[in-house]
Amino acid sequence: MTLVPGGQDQNGVGASAPRFDAVGKVSGETLYPGDRLGADMLTAKLVFTDQPHAQLLALDVSAARAIPGVVAVFTAEDVPVNEYGLTLFDQPVFIGLDHTGRSAVDPTISRWEADNLALIVAETPAAAEAAAAAIDVSWQLLAILGDIDTALATDVLLHPENGCDSNVYHHLRIRKGDMAAGWAAADVVVEHTYEFPYQEHAYLQPEAAVSYIDAEGRVTVEIAGQWAHEDREQIAHALDLPDEQVRVIYPAIGGAFGGREDTSLQIVLALAAWRLAQVGEHRPVRCQWSREESIVGHHKRHRGRVRSRLGATRDGVITAVEVEAYLDAGGYNYTSNKVLGNLHLGVAGCYDVPNAHIDSMSVYTNAAIGGAFRGFGGPQAAFVAECQINKLAEALGMDSVDVRRRNVLRDESDSITQCPLPANVTLAEVLEACASAIGFDQPMVEHEPFSPFASLPPQPDALRCGRGIALAFKNVGFSNGFPERCVAEIHLHGDGESPDRADIFHAAADLGQGAHQVLRQMTAEATGVSLDAVTGHFSDTASSGDSGSTSASRMTWMAGNSIIGAAQEAEKRWIEGDRPAFGRFRFTPPPTDEIDAETGAGQPNFSYGYVAQAVELTVDSETGHIVVDRVVSAHDVGRAVNPALVIGQIEGGVVQAHGYALSEDLQVRDGKIVNPRLSTYLIPGIGDIPRVIDSVVLELADPLGPWGARGMAEMPMMTYAPAVIAAVHDATGVWFDQFPLTPSRVLAGIRAHGSGANGVGR
Repeated sequence: MTLVPGGQDQNGVGASAPRFDAVGKVSGETLYPGDRLGADMLTAKLVFTDQPHAQLLALDVSAARAIPGVVAVFTAEDVPVNEYGLTLFDQPVFIGLDHTGRSAVDPTISRWEADNLALIVAETPAAAEAAAAAIDVSWQLLAILGDIDTALATDVLLHPENGCDSNVYHHLRIRKGDMAAGWAAADVVVEHTYEFPYQEHAYLQPEAAVSYIDAEGRVTVEIAGQWAHEDREQIAHALDLPDEQVRVIYPAIGGAFGGREDTSLQIVLALAAWRLAQVGEHRPVRCQWSREESIVGHHKRHRGRVRSRLGATRDGVITAVEVEAYLDAGGYNYTSNKVLGNLHLGVAGCYDVPNAHIDSMSVYTNAAIGGAFRGFGGPQAAFVAECQINKLAEALGMDSVDVRRRNVLRDESDSITQCPLPANVTLAEVLEACASAIGFDQPMVEHEPFSPFASLPPQPDALRCGRGIALAFKNVGFSNGFPERCVAEIHLHGDGESPDRADIFHAAADLGQGAHQVLRQMTAEATGVSLDAVTGHFSDTASSGDSGSTSASRMTWMAGNSIIGAAQEAEKRWIEGDRPAFGRFRFTPPPTDEIDAETGAGQPNFSYGYVAQAVELTVDSETGHIVVDRVVSAHDVGRAVNPALVIGQIEGGVVQAHGYALSEDLQVRDGKIVNPRLSTYLIPGIGDIPRVIDSVVLELADPLGPWGARGMAEMPMMTYAPAVIAAVHDATGVWFDQFPLTPSRVLAGIRAHGSGANGVGR
């Protein structure tokens, strides 16, 4: 038996092996949570408060309970511990008047339009809908803090229990070097204020779940999520049960992108099954949200505002950065404190900055909740940092790639947190690969003209083309001292000298990206067993140890290391004669630091991924429409475990970033989302995406990664918006400090700048 690369077949690490789940997913045979439609199932409807900020005065559900076909109506009085939250217990499970359940936060106040008021369980959906309409509720409306400025200016505190004297509840600082000396050395100063928008996850499968009591007496929830053991912990906390009395299973998952990192139906469906079993009702309970409920009911990518000031010498060497950044958390924290950490560490860019003064703050408001979304604060940071670098290059009359070359972080560089990045920093290599692939030092190739109107031909005199580039890094794994871990278990089977079959038990969530395929390939590589003889047992807290979340671009990196350890343990047992041989391993990466509260000094991450993107596009200067003609997306992935899946991640990420930059315009007024439908919130269709996406995959090994692999799933989101904005400026002469670049926004900018059909551009 061997544990070195090159197992018994060519389907281990490095092979573009077909996904084992592909046929079931394209044929419709694979079951998602929403596909569970048993005849014996009860149906549930979760009722939102529909109040961005209001005090509950009275709640009467007696008429709802009297509706024929209604089995139960659950409210705050049914929850033993009426609080939850991924990183802070600052949210009630239900808004209610009953205070018997423990809660760190006042449960009588709705701080978000999608706060939970009641869960109705009925024989039919029609009965559940009728019961929801029969709930009698009375509110005292409170002042709506609908945005950051309102929340900063008021004495009204959304969370007085946290002891803060304002709605700023999380504040991070970086104090590096000598700012006076930095500004004195600067020949050029670039200062701008940037605003970035919400983004809706818009995953294929809206939230759905089934709950029941399993054969072992455990409260069981089958749902789509990103961290099964964390979901179990949240359920157990609210129900005041031991963890082992709760089971979470993830069937097939129809996308997540961070949107399933926080709970949606997990706690309330578990509560329903648990309470119904106590009165002898054991039928499973099923709930599925509509698309509108999904858009209203889960968090978004954070909107926010950043003021950035950047100084440099006339030779393009950065001397100082000063930043003031705000994230709109919405009514509850979710992961805002952690997302803020990534924004904070990235807002100065991936450059050697000798002097920095950075303040980053999370603010409670009554608007849509901000939370995890692919990139986790990194895209917002890169938007600011890379726009500043591109504007600096323009101010100096320098090539924007040359400015980056002069400042980019390398192995020996002192990072923004006053220590080097983990070994083998490849930003320079990724930058050069991207610039070379796009031909950044060459004239643009003429692209096919377009018309914004299908019934009209292109108007060449109105079309302006441009090119832009951006560079970024993104942490792999959790940051700032979080106690990382990942557990794998491998069983080896066979009668000969070497095993011929293997089982891998792992709780990792496959969000649709192919994680379980990659885990099987890494198991084959680590054990020497043929890939088709590796069986996966995934995403069930009853059969696997804690894997941590499938987020932060961490799962391949963490799971691969846990699989190597489990394979080594199983091999020891095999050599000792065990048949089957079991190996279980809990991998822990190098520890990270919670950065210093005053200076920001420390080592916040153990690994990074690196990305550069270049964009060529065409702008119709008479309508503001943009067509992206070509994207080069260059990534150092360390080692491509499955190259085809890597390219799929890149292309999918570019398309998602394209929507963020150009079309996805979520509107929130007075604390409510006013366009919660895909007919008015416009994600890209097949005719809207970039015409060409060229993926450049570098394999420059991470010394700590399994087989050298780095995480890369979030990286395509990081740099797309600033690259597009640079290309639009190249085409029109107009800088945009906010997006999405909808036609109306682009046209207004062109007109204000005076660069119409006869204006600047290539």
